[in-house]
Amino acid sequence: MTIDSTLIHDLPQHTVRRAVVSAMANNVYLITAKSTGAQVLIDAADDLPAINSLLHDGAADSSGPTTLAMIATTHQHWDHVRALAALVAQTGAPTAAGAQDAAGIASECGVTTDHAVGDGGKLAVNGIELATVHLRGHTPGSIAYVLRSGSGEQESTLIFSGDSLFPGGVGNTGQDPQRFAQLLDDVQERLFANYGDDAIVLPGHGDATTLGAERPSLADWRERGW
Repeated sequence: MTIDSTLIHDLPQHTVRRAVVSAMANNVYLITAKSTGAQVLIDAADDLPAINSLLHDGAADSSGPTTLAMIATTHQHWDHVRALAALVAQTGAPTAAGAQDAAGIASECGVTTDHAVGDGGKLAVNGIELATVHLRGHTPGSIAYVLRSGSGEQESTLIFSGDSLFPGGVGNTGQDPQRFAQLLDDVQERLFANYGDDAIVLPGHGDATTLGAERPSLADWRERGW
């Protein structure tokens, strides 16, 4: 399954494109800085030709040449890294992922994580700055990447949440009550408490949502246990 590159957000300083790949319908996101041409790809999930199409289409979003400056991975699960080794070999781009998932990514696809990130950090390339938010539970080192683009009333906040937050609930925690409680606690304390209702959530699979749309359901999620 491959869906052609789609421009999903045209922001004052950045564009965000998405391709949906594989039988797992993984979302692959590409952020392009309009002024510098720097690009960050989030989750090289599968299908290198589809990712190359995404990069090709993203080249039109910059005023000059584009460069893939970083490949960021949200978490170690195999369906999110199947094209990572091929993309690194093709482009030479450095990689980033959660410190606690780096060994798992190396085991899955043989790629060493160049930038091991954690909670409260920053991942910066020329014209793109992403806050890193550690969300424990789906995997030990799951990371959400947060892009703020624009300023004042024009500012937009986008949260690339991987498989930690979706419309209607948090990610799979293997029916483990402790893992579920940890993930929901992190999502509440590190996302919902720090970002406004208009923050857009872009998950690893499926459709986008906002923190405002999901906030009223937090107590219900905790009560149901998943």
